[in-house]
Amino acid sequence: MDWNSTIRGFSAYLKLERSLSANTLDGYLHDVKLLQQFLELRLQNKSADAVTLNDLQEFLAFIEESGMSDYSQARILSGVRSFFKYLLLEDLIKINPTELLEGPKLRRKLPDVLHVEEINRLMEAIDHSKPEGVRNRAILETLYGCGLRVSELVELRISNLYFDVGFVKVIGKGNKERLVPIGSSAMKHIGYYRDQVHSHLLIKKGSEDILFLNKRGGKLSRMYVFMVIKELAEKTGLKKSISPHTFRHSFATHLIEGGADLRAVQEMLGHESITTTEIYTHLDRDFLRQTLQMYHPRFQHA
Repeated sequence: MDWNSTIRGFSAYLKLERSLSANTLDGYLHDVKLLQQFLELRLQNKSADAVTLNDLQEFLAFIEESGMSDYSQARILSGVRSFFKYLLLEDLIKINPTELLEGPKLRRKLPDVLHVEEINRLMEAIDHSKPEGVRNRAILETLYGCGLRVSELVELRISNLYFDVGFVKVIGKGNKERLVPIGSSAMKHIGYYRDQVHSHLLIKKGSEDILFLNKRGGKLSRMYVFMVIKELAEKTGLKKSISPHTFRHSFATHLIEGGADLRAVQEMLGHESITTTEIYTHLDRDFLRQTLQMYHPRFQHA
């Protein structure tokens, strides 16, 4: 089996069938080429269909010895797993050698989450007398009210707002569409923004359908949204390290804490795997203890 033609086939599969972003695709191809280089150096240029579990264990030991972090090792392993799944799918191998392959044990870092009071404080710190303030309030309400990624927010289109039924259509990772419920507060502030700001802008060609625009009538950058949130955090004296993604984390955590169904939250966030959503079930221990004290008969004080 020729490595170059196999990698080309894998690349086409990732691009056409998995609809991966260019960055993710490049990462996967880099991981597979790293394995190929290892096999050339250590194992007499073994072809992909001859690779065994033992070979892959040696490969993992090699990248660990090179000083890579556990997260870098896990990312490489993810790319290699995808490659052998592709080979199995295409009937180029009969047995997947990665099935019993164990990677480094990772401790999942819990994302920073804002309390509702902190979110309210950030909202109230916005200067609503300025056009950009009206827009920024609508942005924060949408990030927190819908749990969007910042990339989804800046691409949000007016034609995808279905306020009559309380939903917005979002284009997520891999150009996958999903419908997300939107609350009355976000709809109200988007309405203010459209009436008071958006309708008075000289909009650049190609941005006519984009909801959130800069002063020059062009699409906002993700970095700009990040800077808006950083400035608000400084203004309110918030010590947490926050970003647009913090509002997505807070959206999910507050839903789970409130008793929302995990699958429903997965759907709203656009997670491909339920395991990604499950990170939000690892709630603050104090919250869990308070819940037990409030509702469990054996925890209630006499």
